[in-house]
Amino acid sequence: MTNRFHLRSTTRLVLASIALGALALGSAAPAQDAPAAGNLSLPENPQIFGKIDANHRSAAVIINGEVITATDVDQRVALVVAASGGKIAPEELERLRLQVLRNLMDETLQIQEAKSQDMIVGDDEVDESYNRIARQNFGQDPKGLDTYLAKIGSAPNSLKRQIRGEMSWQRLLRRNVTPFVNVSDDEVRETIKRQEGAKGTDEFHVGEIFLYANSENHDQVGQNALKIVEQIKQGGSFVAYARQYSEASTASVGGDLGWIRLGMLPTEMQAPVSQLEPGQLVGPIEVRGGYSVVVLLDKRKVLTADPRDAVLSLKQISISFPPSTSQAQATDKAKQFADAMKGAHGCSTVDPIAQGLGADVVVNEQVKARDLPGPLQSMVLGLSLGETTPPFGSIQDGVRVLMLCGRDDPRAGGDPTFDQVENQILDERINKRSQTYLRDLRRDAVIDYGN
Repeated sequence: MTNRFHLRSTTRLVLASIALGALALGSAAPAQDAPAAGNLSLPENPQIFGKIDANHRSAAVIINGEVITATDVDQRVALVVAASGGKIAPEELERLRLQVLRNLMDETLQIQEAKSQDMIVGDDEVDESYNRIARQNFGQDPKGLDTYLAKIGSAPNSLKRQIRGEMSWQRLLRRNVTPFVNVSDDEVRETIKRQEGAKGTDEFHVGEIFLYANSENHDQVGQNALKIVEQIKQGGSFVAYARQYSEASTASVGGDLGWIRLGMLPTEMQAPVSQLEPGQLVGPIEVRGGYSVVVLLDKRKVLTADPRDAVLSLKQISISFPPSTSQAQATDKAKQFADAMKGAHGCSTVDPIAQGLGADVVVNEQVKARDLPGPLQSMVLGLSLGETTPPFGSIQDGVRVLMLCGRDDPRAGGDPTFDQVENQILDERINKRSQTYLRDLRRDAVIDYGN
């Protein structure tokens, strides 16, 4: 599992909010939780007396005496819309607003709880974090971030409130949760034993959007899931959609299930996930309790070195075409270019050949194979020193080849240390306790929707 507690700094979370529409805060347990009736006594076909109409609900919500206004919701929604390139369909906006409202209510509860325990986050601390975000994300003073937020319909105060909520929650967890979570030495040793036994097996880094469905709304939820898939394929952010629409406990971390083996997934998801390549999406998949939309973020073998972590020394040789070049002319010139590159025997011979062709040469000594575009990764990793890839590119961008000049392979995956495994188990338990903590705050809240 990915270490998701200690690594979550406020700055990284808020940067993700701007880039990916990350609005829900707090930690997440790795398991998928489908709603269940439990021991409630519910009729199969209930008769509804009265009507709940979200379109006629007052925008303002009062939670424990503190007001969340329509403006607060609008400013947070603007972050998600901007992150999705404005590609959220109008019919989805109302559902998005309701989810953002729930996120703001959780954030309000977290800030209120911190205040009640004299753990107030000061304005100077919030401003310092906000300024750091401006520098790291914009490379300029905070006014640049102010301008960006205003441009997309949000505001500095909205983002600062989000920062305050995250900092408040982390302080509460450090004092009220972390000290009371323990892991025994036997548990750590047993986990290490299981990991060593799984060495060399496939592990998948998976993201999931889970939508709960029952017999009454089964078809409608399936249609909603299809719409989400279509919007993501058109360029929408998977993380943003997971945060706003997923009904699994991992929604607050963008649907990230961490590194898992196939056997940990529902049976219906195992075959589709095993056939994915990193970056590919599948779904909706009908599972027990609803539908899942899944993206494969990455894959690896347990405790085994990943060839994609090899550090490469590459030379890129490229030619460009005049604007009037036809496809036939470009194809012919690309063939001549490829033939000339076959005469290059090693990186030391490339420059004079490139000069004769009028080609440009760029050198990069520290390229990780995994940072190359997907189709090029396996191609480059299959090269021997001094060999080049086939030409690739377009008339508009030009044609280029890559020559391998050096390669430092990663070391074989080492066995996990005792401390690493202990911290991993601790993080998972802290995440689960934090969810329970937040559920208790929700249960005890006094909420007035102003109907």
